[in-house]
Amino acid sequence: MKKSIKLAALLVAGVATMVACKQGDSASENVDQKMIDAGYTAYFENEIPTGLYYKFEKENPTAQKVEEGDMIVGEMTVRFDSVELFSNKGQVARIAKAIPNFEIRVGAGLTLLHVGDIAVFAMEADTAAKYVGAERMPEGYVEGQGQKFYYELNVQDIVTKDELAAEQDNYIKASAERKNEEPEAIAEYVQENHITAKPTADGLYITIKKRGNGPKVAMGKTVSMNYTGRLLDGTMFDSSVEGDARSGEIYNPQRKYEPLTYVVGKMSLIPGWEKAVMGQPEGTVLQVVIPSALAYGPKGTPDGRILPYSPLVFDIQIVSVK
Repeated sequence: MKKSIKLAALLVAGVATMVACKQGDSASENVDQKMIDAGYTAYFENEIPTGLYYKFEKENPTAQKVEEGDMIVGEMTVRFDSVELFSNKGQVARIAKAIPNFEIRVGAGLTLLHVGDIAVFAMEADTAAKYVGAERMPEGYVEGQGQKFYYELNVQDIVTKDELAAEQDNYIKASAERKNEEPEAIAEYVQENHITAKPTADGLYITIKKRGNGPKVAMGKTVSMNYTGRLLDGTMFDSSVEGDARSGEIYNPQRKYEPLTYVVGKMSLIPGWEKAVMGQPEGTVLQVVIPSALAYGPKGTPDGRILPYSPLVFDIQIVSVK
């Protein structure tokens, strides 16, 4: 992942944790007059400039207002000067949470927003650098040059603080249920699919469908593997041979699908995968049932494709070991 994308994610998190502060009554020599001339308003805190500016491109003051602790739903684009770091235009999502007293004042105006508003917030890059470190700033950043991060927000809905709390409560309860049901779910899958392999000490069920006779997977080796990952109910969540599950693409014979290639020990994979393939020779085809403790555990995946306490099933072909 490129550094600029990582930084954008961090700064988006910064946006998601801000609230409004008061503008001072008097101007300051530290305010960027070019921003004022461009139609922005400077934000002050205790009559001290925060390095934050804002302007509304569209206002809808009679609509639902963002309150402290609410989640904004809509579209957001993050730019460093003219370079785009992040955008979800065309894909409405939860983009920012109005939580007070975060170090970077980027989202100081979030609680001024309403559903239907379109606003731009601009933050001094030097202010961000003091928080994230100059070494994590985008390429081209130079201290003292007046560079800015811009956050363009299109507010399309609001999830209230109370709704978020209810979601969290339901999430915790559902996760607890999944945790309690997991052992039985694995046992049922093993029985229904006539898996005769005995579980390892870690709870893996490894079925060798074809034994290879090439070099064995070991630390430091470069390996290539084809795979398909599914949940116990058969839902495919990722594959190197059956299309892109993330975009809903089915197998396309016109597309060239690439095996997963990595250096063993230098790429972070789920423990169950690493344990299942270690020591297996090139040419081996295997299936492994992985308990959640050796997969994505109590958190699942951020995109929600894999829920907490979800056992996984991988069909793996070891294409090469070098």
